[in-house]
Amino acid sequence: MIDYLYRYPPLYPGILTRRYKRFFADVELASGEVVTAHCPNTGPMTGVSTPGSMVQLSLSDNPSRKLPYTWELIQVHDNEPTWVGINTILSNRIIKLALEKNLFPQLGNYSQIRTEVPYGQDKKSRVDFLLSHLTENSSNIYLEVKNTTWAHGKLALFPDTETTRGQKHLRELMALLPQSRAVMLYLINRGDCIEFAPGDSTDPVYGKLLRSAIALGLEVLPCRFEVNPKGICYLGLAELALFD
Repeated sequence: MIDYLYRYPPLYPGILTRRYKRFFADVELASGEVVTAHCPNTGPMTGVSTPGSMVQLSLSDNPSRKLPYTWELIQVHDNEPTWVGINTILSNRIIKLALEKNLFPQLGNYSQIRTEVPYGQDKKSRVDFLLSHLTENSSNIYLEVKNTTWAHGKLALFPDTETTRGQKHLRELMALLPQSRAVMLYLINRGDCIEFAPGDSTDPVYGKLLRSAIALGLEVLPCRFEVNPKGICYLGLAELALFD
């Protein structure tokens, strides 16, 4: 029996017709009806937005929503048929569930999980998670989460476009070292990748910053997740491949 960390609500299968204006996706449902679904991923979605692909949608019962359907999954065929999670809004919810279950032993025995905590220069940024430990002499852990869906073969890559925001997050985490622990957690939202590397071809600055941050003590957790229309489960860590 699969131990799902998160279970999807009932999903509706269909075929992706097109994704456009970042937030919209036209999908032909099994009934033949074509609906416009909300796309909760604002990035380029490299390799995971191909028209003709099988997708899964959730349906909201909120009458005030203009688009009741939300695009949740797409099936790709990079290695073998694999479901990929599209809904980036779920990323922090999934990681919080994992933190509550202590699925990442690398983080130690923390006693408190706080979310969206102000930090950085002038406290103008917010870190995704701040973990406090039981003992007073243990450093707090500042943990940032990035969703990863881009892959070359079995290698997951982030980012799939230039990300000045991601660069800023790395610089702010670097500034915390060595007084505090800083962790970059990459949520690999597909089960077919066993390695992780920075996307140097799309954002070489990010790749250089990540390597510099690791040299200063940044901890990197490339976390593999199996995704299917029933739910999401944690598979463990991918191998970090920096190619240096």
